[in-house]
Amino acid sequence: MPDFPQSDALKDLFLLLREKSFFTGEFTLASGQKSTYYIDCRLTTLDPQGACLVGAAIRNKVIEKSEELDVPISAIGGLTLGADPIALASAMASFQAGDPSPLKPFVVRKEPKEHGKGKQIEGGFKEGDTVVAIDDVITTGGSTLNAIEAIEKSGGKVAFVVVLVDRQEGGKEIIENEGYKVFSLFTRDELLTKE
Repeated sequence: MPDFPQSDALKDLFLLLREKSFFTGEFTLASGQKSTYYIDCRLTTLDPQGACLVGAAIRNKVIEKSEELDVPISAIGGLTLGADPIALASAMASFQAGDPSPLKPFVVRKEPKEHGKGKQIEGGFKEGDTVVAIDDVITTGGSTLNAIEAIEKSGGKVAFVVVLVDRQEGGKEIIENEGYKVFSLFTRDELLTKE
């Protein structure tokens, strides 16, 4: 198990992810790749305790990195469906913590709506916002890059990316090669550790 000296909440989230969201077997991933394990973060992010832990942990990571990079963040979101509960939980944690400008959650649709205003991004996002793109798991980075493309096409600026789990299969490097720093709460190797 990773060392969590500063945060019992992060340790609790790690243990919950391992208990609820980590499976072994034969799986086909969204990327089409085969895997002997599967991480279904939604079983944690859509769990009452999990949502609270995820919201606090992601909010803390966003604050830490925004201060480190000296860039103010106004909103947080990513491609539906994996990012949706994370965005909402993080925004709620931000509001409940009394942040001067609470994070605003938004959702990136896979395609723009064909009716109404034809928007691809819903929620607390507006043109000119500096945002954090989020996802539950990064494998190849494709979903995250799709979200980033939609955000920038809609006039937003992506400061950096935060994910719950990096599968360590090249996605982080692909996204960073496009110019976006990626920070993960946990890695595949950490979740595979049996201690």
